[in-house]
Amino acid sequence: MYYDNKILIGKADDKDIYIYPKMANRHGMIAGATGTGKTVSLRVIAESFSNAGVPVFLADIKGDLAGMCKSGNDSEDMQERIARFGLAEKNFSYSAFPVTFWDVYARMGLPMRTTITEMGPLLLSRILDLNDTQTDILKIIFKIADDEGLLLIDTKDLRAMINYVGENAKDYSMAYGNMAKQSLAAIIRAVVSLESEGADKFFGEPAFSINDCLATDCNGHGNIQIMDCQELINYPTMYSTFLLWLLSELYETLPEVGDREKPKLVFFFDEAHLLFNTATKALLEKIEQLVKLIRSKGVSIFFVTQNPQDIPDGVLSQLGNKVQHCLHAYTPSEQKAVRIAAQSYRVNPAFDTGEAITELGIGEALVSVLDEDGVPTIVERTKILPPQSRMGAITPEERTSEINASLLFTKYSEEIDRDSAYEFLMRKNLEEEAAALAQKEAEEKAKAEEAAEKERLKQEAAEEKERQKQEAAEEKERLRQEAAEEKERQKQEAAEERARLKAEAAAEKERLKAEAKAEKEAAAKQDAMGKAVKKAAKNAASSAAGTIGREVGNSLGKSMGGSIGKKVGGNVGASLGRGILSTLFRL
Repeated sequence: MYYDNKILIGKADDKDIYIYPKMANRHGMIAGATGTGKTVSLRVIAESFSNAGVPVFLADIKGDLAGMCKSGNDSEDMQERIARFGLAEKNFSYSAFPVTFWDVYARMGLPMRTTITEMGPLLLSRILDLNDTQTDILKIIFKIADDEGLLLIDTKDLRAMINYVGENAKDYSMAYGNMAKQSLAAIIRAVVSLESEGADKFFGEPAFSINDCLATDCNGHGNIQIMDCQELINYPTMYSTFLLWLLSELYETLPEVGDREKPKLVFFFDEAHLLFNTATKALLEKIEQLVKLIRSKGVSIFFVTQNPQDIPDGVLSQLGNKVQHCLHAYTPSEQKAVRIAAQSYRVNPAFDTGEAITELGIGEALVSVLDEDGVPTIVERTKILPPQSRMGAITPEERTSEINASLLFTKYSEEIDRDSAYEFLMRKNLEEEAAALAQKEAEEKAKAEEAAEKERLKQEAAEEKERQKQEAAEEKERLRQEAAEEKERQKQEAAEERARLKAEAAAEKERLKAEAKAEKEAAAKQDAMGKAVKKAAKNAASSAAGTIGREVGNSLGKSMGGSIGKKVGGNVGASLGRGILSTLFRL
């Protein structure tokens, strides 16, 4: 309880044992075997800080810290303890504390979320259990996302980014280095595996704000943030990394304040051994550095674990306020652990520290704190005070009522899925697919058009060939017809020529025959005429011989007609004339 501006945690004989608030940021430890009272010590210290106006963040592994939101129940046992510790004189009262319940899986409290970017590649690689090479590649992926302005909020953003980098690894290799597909595939597998553990609920928005841890209620009591880890503890790596992330966020968010009269926040890290069991050397160095430096931010860390040896020496040396419950020493290794634990305390001459550690009862502890000057006090065998709030769990109805009544309910109850890497890359892929589809359709269209044009040209060529063939056939037929006609014409002409020649021959023959006949007749007539002329000559004078001859010739010509008549007439006339003349001469 908070009394006289100090954190009263118990009583050693007649001496009150306090933790001085101004020395609380030197951190602390609550250790002891299962069932020895660690949870009670945690509650008493947490309640006291809350009463002092200091906000508290603690992890509830078993669900038995939820009762801090309800007032404690009076009982005969409690009355006896109140009397034993003289708490009535110190105004001890049962009290409920301002509690906000949180749960990564949003079942037992408000959803506790963060973003992939805020977690960072180092802590994320630890959750994913990546090797050094894969961790380096994950850092490169974060770098690429940052350079290209892509938000990594949830696991689907991370998967989309890994796939995108894998698809464009050649383009990024010169600027960021080679990224083997096998390593990228291993990271994807780890992310999918983490999603099966509920990481898809943890990574998202609205992201938890550290400032919401630092509030007080209307009475000035520090708010107690209880992180329900009953399900989360089944995934130790995720649990420890989650709490380490909270510490990192506190360190990076809070300003330097130096030494204060009391801390700004007290952080209880239950099952602390889970943080260190699988931590690499680099991570252990980071944790040790964080524990050393966060003190100046006004943050106090209490590690709660079963054995002090669970905590590395570099961290253990930073813990000034120690509450050591009973340790078992059944085996040689456990006996050695007890001796080592006893050696870390200033000796109290009233008892043997090593023996006392194994003899402590439930609710009893060896306590050593830093005094007002920062010097560790001698170890005291201390009875731990009872808590002011209800011991044990609360009903589901009571939890639901507390969750819904929280001032932070409206801020964190509804998940926000804003535009981030996944949506951007999906749009880009859709655009690329649309462009590729359009390109494919254009190519197919061009190909179809080319095929159609080819078919058209083929058809035209076939038609042209057929036309030429038809024309050739027609030309051939025309030529054949013309040849036939020419042959027929020539045949006809030959026939006509033969007929003409025959006719001409016949006509000539007829002419010759006629001429011969005419000549014959003319000869006959000439003979007749000769006789007539001879007869006439006898009667005509010789001077009329020529005239008579001509007249006879003309007369003959007229009677015979045409050229034959003329010729015959001429000939006859001439012959007649010659005959007459001859006769005349003879006479």
